This record gives sequence, structure tokens and C-alpha cells, in this order.
Amino acid sequence: MKLRMKYLALPMSAAAMALTACGDAATDTPESESIEQIAEGPGTAIDVLAGNEDFSTLTAALESAGLTETLTGTGPFTILAPNNAAFDKLEDGTVDDLLKPENQAKLTGLLTYHIIPGKIDAAALAKMIADGGGSAEIGTVSGGKLTVRMDGEDIVLTDEAGGLSKITSVDVETSNGTIHV
Repeated sequence: MKLRMKYLALPMSAAAMALTACGDAATDTPESESIEQIAEGPGTAIDVLAGNEDFSTLTAALESAGLTETLTGTGPFTILAPNNAAFDKLEDGTVDDLLKPENQAKLTGLLTYHIIPGKIDAAALAKMIADGGGSAEIGTVSGGKLTVRMDGEDIVLTDEAGGLSKITSVDVETSNGTIHV
């Protein structure tokens, strides 16, 4: 909450809009993290996701879709990362079906809908919303569109089918972009 407020307080006041995604991620450096890890800086988007057990389903899906190589590239990318709890809300069997080899194209389309080309931090999202008069449309790698708006202090995403998601954690830095959860 403090991190979100730090990045969004001023732009949110001006914009009065929200963007969404589901999940929760820690943004503080764990005490157990070694000095070498800190000196190296953040890893790639895949490294960061794979290093957090809350994203094990997303990581498995990215591997199954063949997107890990892309997301270890230079980017930059903005990833709207659903955590395991978000996947758990899907109908039973949905994830297992998507992970089947015959469904790779469908899975790739779904996952690339959660990836935005370029690095867009929370402040940039808030500015886009303000500049758009309360909402902004963002293109995804899949070719789809997401509408971003503020709802109080929350950033809310609306997909093309009208589904809503709230971003619960912003600006998780990676060496090749940023992740919003």
C-alpha cells in the first residue's frame, strides 16, 4: 500500500482513475537476500516470476507456451502478472487443458494479452489515464486492447470482454521491464 501510494499519490489525485490486475507480490527486499543478489540487480522477468512461488502457475504456463526465451530477452516488457490465486479462480480443469500441447496457440494468445510492449510504470499509467480524461487504452503483445482507469486509489484493467482486474502491486522491477500484479 505504501509503495502504491508512493508511486501513485500525486498522479492518482490528478487522474482519479484505476487500473487492475490480480495478485499480490512483495516489493521489499527480503532480509535473507544476499549482497551479491542485490549487487547483481533484478533478474529478467522470467527470473523474477520463477523466483516467487506465488507465480508458479504463470511460470509453468509461460514455459508451456514457449515464451520464456522471449521474456529473458532485452525487452522492455510490462507484464500484468496473475498470481496463483488468480488461476485458482478459473473453472476446474481450465489450467490443465491450457497446458496441453494441442492448446499452445490458445495459451500463447492468453498470456501475450497480459504483456505490454515497453516499460510502463505506475506513474506512466496514471499519466496516460489523466491524459485520456479518465481512462486509457493500451495495446498488448497479442494485438488486444486493455482499458486502464482509476477507481479511487486502485488501478483497474478492463479487458475486451468486460472482465475487470485490480492491480494490487506495482512496479516490480526486472532487468528487462516491470511487472504489475
